[in-house]
Amino acid sequence: MPSELRRFYKALWVAPLVFALIVTTLYPTIFLIALATTKSTLGKPFRSFVGLKNITGSLTDAAFQLTVVKGVAFAFASAIVEIVVGFALACLFVALMKAGRYLLIVVLLPLMTPPVMVGVAWKLILAPSGGLLNGVLMNMGITDAPISFLATPVPAWLSIGIADLWQWVPFVTILCFAALVSLPEGVHEASLIDGAGPWQRLRHITLPLVAAPLASIFLLKLIIGFKLFDLVYVLTFGGPGLTTTTATFSIWRLALEQFDVGKAAAQTLIYAIVIGIVTIPVVRLHRWASEHYS
Repeated sequence: MPSELRRFYKALWVAPLVFALIVTTLYPTIFLIALATTKSTLGKPFRSFVGLKNITGSLTDAAFQLTVVKGVAFAFASAIVEIVVGFALACLFVALMKAGRYLLIVVLLPLMTPPVMVGVAWKLILAPSGGLLNGVLMNMGITDAPISFLATPVPAWLSIGIADLWQWVPFVTILCFAALVSLPEGVHEASLIDGAGPWQRLRHITLPLVAAPLASIFLLKLIIGFKLFDLVYVLTFGGPGLTTTTATFSIWRLALEQFDVGKAAAQTLIYAIVIGIVTIPVVRLHRWASEHYS
């Protein structure tokens, strides 16, 4: 086969992938940059070129800076808590052997629930009037009056965190379970013969062997956490005040309530860059764990 024809066939094989990357990545990025550098609204995009005005304005906007900090902080906090809880549940399911596999089916239920429905369910649970949680607390004599969980800053954040944990811990648990069941049995049997206790096996054998998969799971959950929107929209709508307004929710309001699409695009670019920067240590951690424990 001539070399020119061989190169043509190779190019033909990768053409669908290149086309998909252009459609799903390159074009949206160029379109977003075009919006960010122009005065654009929903009805009239690209009205006039403004250069870096939207970007510099967003960088110096204290309110936007705070929403970015809150979004990043929530993503890391939720990822850390959920990786710990999910790993603990996965260890329990592995210890239960066959029963653990059936329990995974039950655990899947929150994961299969749409995020908006998760928010609606937890809003009903946390409602001050007729809410399940307030009813339980009052019946047990813990509180004398209903508590407005979603109208108080700290409880509002905790409520969003609990709802997010309920939704995504099953996902983390399944991935951790898959990593644990893939470990060689011989290593654990040898440690039992040597007299190693449960905590020693966990610390010196299990955790090092699953360090790389755990780093991958943590990175995946971290990225999901950066996209927090549905729970904020349904539970608090960014309130009380602007307490639970994250970058994603702030950008949505700027684009679809204030119709300033150009500035919203600029803030989207900035937030994407921030996400890329803060995830670099996690990517390096994954690489280090893969090199040392694989």
